[in-house]
Amino acid sequence: MSELLNNLIHDARIWQGHRQTPTRQTTESTGYHELDRQLGATGWPVGALSECLLDGAGIGELHLVLPLMKRVSAAGRTVFWVNPPYTPYVPALSQAGVALSQVVVIRTSSKSDTLWTLENCLRSPVTGLVLAWPGHLANRDTRRLQLAAEAGNTSCIVFRPRQAGQHSSPAALRLDLTPAPRQGLQIRVLKRRGGWPGQSCQLALGDRTGLASTDTSRIIAGPWSDASA
Repeated sequence: MSELLNNLIHDARIWQGHRQTPTRQTTESTGYHELDRQLGATGWPVGALSECLLDGAGIGELHLVLPLMKRVSAAGRTVFWVNPPYTPYVPALSQAGVALSQVVVIRTSSKSDTLWTLENCLRSPVTGLVLAWPGHLANRDTRRLQLAAEAGNTSCIVFRPRQAGQHSSPAALRLDLTPAPRQGLQIRVLKRRGGWPGQSCQLALGDRTGLASTDTSRIIAGPWSDASA
């Protein structure tokens, strides 16, 4: 029995709590040095599902993903927005350097259509990033999205209600987002691959995204149009 236990302890497939073994997961910088540092100098996982948990749209969540959108679109890869709560504000996206020709907004009419759309977007070779507002997701649904992101080697960022953080998820990265003073965003890491959660930081997103010349309401709310979808 002792020999078997010793073999298991030294098996590379067994994760030990005291060993913070770096993951081989491919990542993309968030574009924010402080957040990357809190994530172990990694960033958004590629080929995996990330969750941003927040109480409601317009607290700066789009500013958080603008650097990634800019890089992906500049590389000629498509950025899909699936069921955003408001119409994206095109001038703000353009000013932030996002290639608008690579942005596609999709609306679905049912949960089954949403999951089907997300899976197909994630598996498509033209996709570089999927941003999704899918509403309620069961654990099996997030598992489907995680597997689709792995199959397509695509980044998927899902925006979900904060209460979803009370339940487990197969997502590789989970961030809790709340507003912070001076157009900032407070970020708490609930889960990350290859390390312990619990890290937090505050980002001044208004200044970081270079939207200072736009209307103040745009800076606070992010690149959303005034018109509801």
